[in-house]
This record gives sequence, structure tokens and C-alpha cells, in this order.
Amino acid sequence: MSSSPVLEFAKDLISQPSVTPEDANCQEMIIARLEAVGFKIERLNFGDVINLWAVHGESGPILAFAGHTDVVPTGPVENWTSHPFEPEIRDGYLYGRGAADMKGSIAAMTIAAERFISEHPDHSGRLAFLITSDEEGPAIDGTVKVIEHLQQQGEQITWCVVGEPSSTNKLGDVIKNGRRGSLNGELQIQGKQGHIAYPHLADNPIHGGCPALADLISEHWDEGNDFFPATSFQISNINGGTGATNVIPGVLDVVFNFRYSTEVTQQQLQDRTEAILDRHQLNYQLEWKLSGLPFLTEPGDLVDAAQRALTEIMGSKAELSTSGGTSDGRFIAPSGAQVIELGPCNATIHQVNESVLVEELDQSAEIYQRIMANLLS
Repeated sequence: MSSSPVLEFAKDLISQPSVTPEDANCQEMIIARLEAVGFKIERLNFGDVINLWAVHGESGPILAFAGHTDVVPTGPVENWTSHPFEPEIRDGYLYGRGAADMKGSIAAMTIAAERFISEHPDHSGRLAFLITSDEEGPAIDGTVKVIEHLQQQGEQITWCVVGEPSSTNKLGDVIKNGRRGSLNGELQIQGKQGHIAYPHLADNPIHGGCPALADLISEHWDEGNDFFPATSFQISNINGGTGATNVIPGVLDVVFNFRYSTEVTQQQLQDRTEAILDRHQLNYQLEWKLSGLPFLTEPGDLVDAAQRALTEIMGSKAELSTSGGTSDGRFIAPSGAQVIELGPCNATIHQVNESVLVEELDQSAEIYQRIMANLLS
């Protein structure tokens, strides 16, 4: 199989063992290429996290391409057909950790930028890159901090393409034009420990908590809307008991998550949850943690530019979707930017033998370059 600049750069990036939050020199490799075509570089490091903000152009609206150089752990290396950090091509696919999520996209974005600037050295507006090494981890010192820095500098991203693997069956069949909000709760229901033969002398928090949990599970939170499915409540962890068969436990710990639409707010979910718990007269403590607000980019300049690019390169438009987990788009959209996610197929991300179709790497670069041309030329 013949090589290409996109494939070769993807292989170079995959070869770096950048397990989150490590960058393993990936951003310096990106910087070297961007500087060579005239980007101004800002290295923005917060805590142990390395971030990059690069801009080409002097003024006007900003089209930013966002991504992350960190990858999830490989799992047992012996379970991989080839070493996860030694990229290998088999049957038309490039294998390696980060091939789809998302070093392949970063390689395509970078080469697309080189080609676009070569053809349009005096393009309108500004072309930018926002790259972090803290997307797969806590996401505390990465994109969110870069956005805060930009706001302090009076900078505003107009359009943002996040290279997350959005596609389902082939490149470009799905564009994520929004994401559901993610709200976590850590609930502790307190009872009174005692001997199981004397339940009248104890207070079993499992017995008290189960009816309340059943009500939370059966609660109809909203109907969703044209862009979002109905809000989902899911219990992810539950723990109670001492391990002994003859002891009533003193506490029950429950961890749950809401994936929620724009039909409800964080505060409404919290208030309704606590009202249900109060109705059951439980003695409880509840801590809330917001992972991300819901966001939506309705059809407009950015979506239209991406759909035109897909029609020209892939021969068809994408389905617009807000399904799936969270991404760093949740930090960019609240700043006022139009945000979409457009990248390769997600069937193997975070798995053993993660892979991306080699042909789609070059097609990704063509799509990204066409989006640049649609918005900045």
C-alpha cells in the first residue's frame, strides 16, 4: 500500500506512548510542522498538562481544529496482534493506540492546514489549533484552561471542528453537532448497623434506599427534543454491607449519572432528585459533580461548511447526532463557538487492536481542508 504524508504523520504520532496525561513529545512534532507554515505558537501548560494554541492569520473570525494527543491505557499488550505503540498496516487498516482516537485526526488536520495555507497564504480570518494532553483523563488542566486563557486575552473561537471519532459505518456518516449534559451524583444513605436477627434494633439503609432508587429509575425526566433523546438516569455503582451474612449495614453508597437534554437544567435535576429522596424520609448525604453542560450547534455556517465538504469528498451528507459520551466540545461551546465533531469510525476506540481505515485518513485531510476553504477563502 502506497504511503502518504497523512499516514506517515499518523504513524509518527502513534509511535509516541502518550498515555494520559503524557504528551510524549507529540505536540512538539505538531508544532514543528505548524511553525514551518507560519503559525504563531503558544505553549500553555497547566499543572502536569501540556497544551497547544496555534494561530495562522492576523484578524477576523477563528476556525479552530481541536484535539488531544493523550490516549487511554493499552490494556495487556500481549492481547494486541501488534504492539500498540508500533503502528502496523494490515488489510488496509492502520493499527495502534490512538489510530482512531485521535492521532489519525490530528495528522489529517495538520496536513490539511499545510495544504490549505500553501494554496491560500493570505486567507481571510484565522486558522487555529487547540491541542491538549488531558482529554482522556480528568480534563481539568486541558481544553477548559485554554479556553479560560483565551477569554482572558479577549479571544473568541467562531467555529470549532473537534476531530473525535464521530462516524459509525464510514467516515462522515455522522456529525456530532452537540452532546448531552453529564451530571454525576454520589449518594450515601445512612442507617444503623445491627445484628440481622434483631432488625428492630437497626435501620437497614438498603431496605430504606431501594424504594427511593426505584422511584428515581422509573422517573420520567423529560421527553427530549428534535436534537436530544430523553434524559437518562443510570446507577453505575452500588455498595452496602460488611461482607458478613449476619450484619445489617450502616450505610449504602450509590453512584449515578444523568445524561441529560436541553429540556432540563442541572439545577432542576438536582432539585427533583433530592425531592424524591426527601419524600422517602431518608437520612442521606449527596454530592453533585457536573462533567459537562449540554450543547447544541444548529445548522448554520459550520454545519453547512462541513456538509458541503462531505458531499464533495464522500458523496453524501452526514446525519446530525448528539448521542454518545462527552468530549472537549463541552468546554468550547459555552464560550459562544459553533462546535461540531467530525472524525473517523468509532467502532474500535479504547479497545485492543484499535484501528482506522488508511483510505479514510487521506479523505479526512481532504474534508478538513475543504472546510477550511469553505469558511476562510
